[in-house]
Amino acid sequence: MIPYGKQSLDEEDIQEVVRVLHADFLTCGPEVEAFENEFAAHIGAKYAIAVGNATQALHLALRVAGIGHGDRVVTSPNTFLASANSAAFVGAIPDFCDIDEVSYNLDPQKLEQQWKSDTKAVIAVDYAGQPANMPEIWRIAKAHGAIVIEDACHAIGGSFSHEGTTWKVGAHPWADITTFSFHPVKTMTTGEGGMIVTNNEEYARRCKLLRSHGLERTQERFVGLDHPDPRFAEKGSWYYEMQELGYNFRITDIQCALGRVQLRKLNRFIERRLEIVKAYNDSFANTPWFKKPQIAEWLDKAPHQLSWHLYTVQIDFTQLGKTRTEVMQELRNAGVGAQVLYIPVYLQPHYRKKYGYQAGMCPVSETYYLQSLSLPLFPSMSDADVQQVIQEVKKIVNV
Repeated sequence: MIPYGKQSLDEEDIQEVVRVLHADFLTCGPEVEAFENEFAAHIGAKYAIAVGNATQALHLALRVAGIGHGDRVVTSPNTFLASANSAAFVGAIPDFCDIDEVSYNLDPQKLEQQWKSDTKAVIAVDYAGQPANMPEIWRIAKAHGAIVIEDACHAIGGSFSHEGTTWKVGAHPWADITTFSFHPVKTMTTGEGGMIVTNNEEYARRCKLLRSHGLERTQERFVGLDHPDPRFAEKGSWYYEMQELGYNFRITDIQCALGRVQLRKLNRFIERRLEIVKAYNDSFANTPWFKKPQIAEWLDKAPHQLSWHLYTVQIDFTQLGKTRTEVMQELRNAGVGAQVLYIPVYLQPHYRKKYGYQAGMCPVSETYYLQSLSLPLFPSMSDADVQQVIQEVKKIVNV
C-alpha cells in the first residue's frame, strides 16, 4: 500500500538517534539548542524555539502575543483542528474566514470585509505548502492592531518573492510569529515536534520560559522569594523561580538529533516532492472531472518555491458517478492510499455546540471539502510508485 504521506528515514537518521541514546542528556540538553540554532539559521530568522508538537507551538504563540479571554482569533476553516483549538486553549474565541478557490488559503478580501472589532489575531494557514497571502493579511491585520501568526506546518522550506525580494517562509516580515510541524507526514520529522520562529526577542524569551513550567533561571531576572529568613535569599546553582504559570512543552534531545539530520536533507526532500508534483501535473493535464492544484496569482507572478506537503485535487464525484468513499476504496484495492484534508473546522460538533457555528458559514470551504482528495506525496516514493498512483487514478476517473 502506498500511503498518502510517510516519513523519510535512513541509516544516518537512526545512527544520530543512537548517538544521543549513548550521550549524557536525553532531554533539556545540547541537542535542543543546536537544533534551534541550525533551524533559525536555515530559515533566516533570529530565534527558533523547539517544542513537543506544533499544537504547543500555536498555543505558546498566542499566549506570548497576549491573546486571551474574549479575544477573537480568525483562522482558515481548511486546516487541522489545532489551528483553531489553540485559540480556545488561551480562552479566546476561534472564528473563521472563508478560503479562496485557487490556493484554498484564507481569502484576504473576505477577511477585510468580515473583520470584527474584537478580532485580536489572525492565524494564516499555508495549506498544502502554498503560502497564504501574508503581505495582504498583514496589511489588514495591522490596520486593526491585530497580531499575525503564520501556521506554516505544511510549508517548511518554502519561499516567495514580494516587491523584488525573496523570503523564506518563517523569515519574512509579514508575521509576528511562525509555527512549524515535524509530524511524520510533514516534509521533515522529529517523530513529533514543533518549532516557533520569530524575530521578536521578548516573544522568544517568553516562549522558552513558558515551554518549561515558567521557570526562570537567569540571575538578572530573579525577583526573590520574599521570605523574612535571610537564608532564603541565597541563590546558588540550584536556584530557580516560577514567575508565571507555564507548561511542560519540552522536546527531547532524541527528537532534536533526528531533527538536525533531517534538516540537512530538507532541500533534497523538497526537490523530490517537486519531481513527483510535476509528474502528477503532466499526467493529469486533461483528466475529466478533475482539477489539479493551482497556484495563487499573487504568488505565481514572481519567483517562489513550494514545499508541497500535499497534492490535493478536486474531483466532481457527482459528475463522475461515484462517491468519494467508492473512489478511495477502489484506489485502496489497487494499493494506493488517499486522504481527505480537511473537514471545515466549524462544522465539528464541538464548534457547533460551543460557538453556534452553522453550515453555510464558509461556502467555498464547504464546496472544496466535498470534492477534495489528497494523493500520495512523500520523498521516498519510487518512480514506480508515482506511476502506479497516476495509472490507478486515471483508470478510476476516466471510467
